Amino acid sequence: MLPVTIVSATRYNQASFFQNSALGRCLQTYAAFGVKSRLFFENKRGLGVCYNEAIAETIDEEEILVFVHDDVMIADFFWVDKLMLGLSKFDVIGLAGNKRRVARQPAWAFVDENWTWDDRANLSGIVGHGEGFPCNLDVYGDVFQPLKLLDGVLLAAKKKTFSRNGVRFDEQFKFHFYDMDICRQFEERNLSMAAAPMGVIHRSGGGFGGEEWRAGYQSYLEKWRD
Repeated sequence: MLPVTIVSATRYNQASFFQNSALGRCLQTYAAFGVKSRLFFENKRGLGVCYNEAIAETIDEEEILVFVHDDVMIADFFWVDKLMLGLSKFDVIGLAGNKRRVARQPAWAFVDENWTWDDRANLSGIVGHGEGFPCNLDVYGDVFQPLKLLDGVLLAAKKKTFSRNGVRFDEQFKFHFYDMDICRQFEERNLSMAAAPMGVIHRSGGGFGGEEWRAGYQSYLEKWRD
């Protein structure tokens, strides 16, 4: 099996992370699978800064880096197998995404600033939401389809996908639009993306529409010109 490392940045200190965060609590279970972790405790930096640091530290070109939020519970004993399957077919794997991308798109699932959902025929993936199991389930569409955008709640790729293609997270996008931006980079380099059927429960729904989000949206539009 290829080496797998979970990468996550959290505001918790180390003790609180493993006691209180959804990710920290489930990581203790998956340690039995040999899954490693690179965790940034008491973090105040943008996610891209931390994620790029983890990429730079990784020596093995075949190592799989799983960038994931700390409020995610991985509730799937076979998630590593599904991850491996996905990365045998695609360059980048996530949980949910969109087959298309439209001008001025504010998020992977929405087509305009009024939060209009894209047609379900364009969406892919499945994500649970809530504090634990049972949970609310969002079924977006069939998995393992070629996508243009992925939700940044979880993104996974081999180290070589970044190093051999000159891809890095743009550090100007601290907590919003880092995922949209890096998917654009993947698309520019003809790297394939898809959602995999991993059982994951996300505690939050995303912080859309706030001041920091709007600043990120403006920077994203200025960078990509659409």
